[in-house]
Amino acid sequence: MADGIYAVLLADIVASTARKDVRALLRRKLAAASEKHLRQKLIRLPYSVTAGDEFQTIAGELPPLPALLLDLRAALRPLSLRVGVGIGSVSGRIQPPVNQLTGEAFQLARRAIESIKEGRFFKFDVLTAFASGNEAFDNTINLIYGLHDTLVLQITSKQWEAIGAFLSRETLRPTARRLQVDISTVSRNLKRGYYWQLAETVNRAGSFIERTFG
Repeated sequence: MADGIYAVLLADIVASTARKDVRALLRRKLAAASEKHLRQKLIRLPYSVTAGDEFQTIAGELPPLPALLLDLRAALRPLSLRVGVGIGSVSGRIQPPVNQLTGEAFQLARRAIESIKEGRFFKFDVLTAFASGNEAFDNTINLIYGLHDTLVLQITSKQWEAIGAFLSRETLRPTARRLQVDISTVSRNLKRGYYWQLAETVNRAGSFIERTFG
């Protein structure tokens, strides 16, 4: 990756006011996600709640970003996320707490998540937006994720449960054992939950990011 280029994730919870326990649930889910994603080196700093239901981190290497986004969505269910990704520079030394850090990547992440809230991109709902200052990259990756999110918005709780378990085990039999269902049920829920389309997004978007910023 190009020296000095980082990805900042800035996320919040969709319809958070509809849940009374959202803050406690978010902190519990984020603690588990931080432990896992730090161990996998998908993030550089623990997820940190910065205001209300909003949280942020700095990703690890850029190509695994799509894998991180998918795993984070699965890990935080039943909470639904809006995520703005800013790709750019970070000022000063990267160390916790993340809410004390500044720089271009943070500004771009803020711009990205505000674009979701304001519906700037499309005439349909999206959950993910990128901003990097590279117009060609931004247009393409945001179209990919606009179509991707159309599928994400249709995934049921049971299908997310199968996706989350499969992401941790990557084969059907251990996933079925974990969920205490038969293999055919797991396979059906993955297919109906668009898992294979989501997996292709992870692979192709990761390669695209690597070609652009590598």
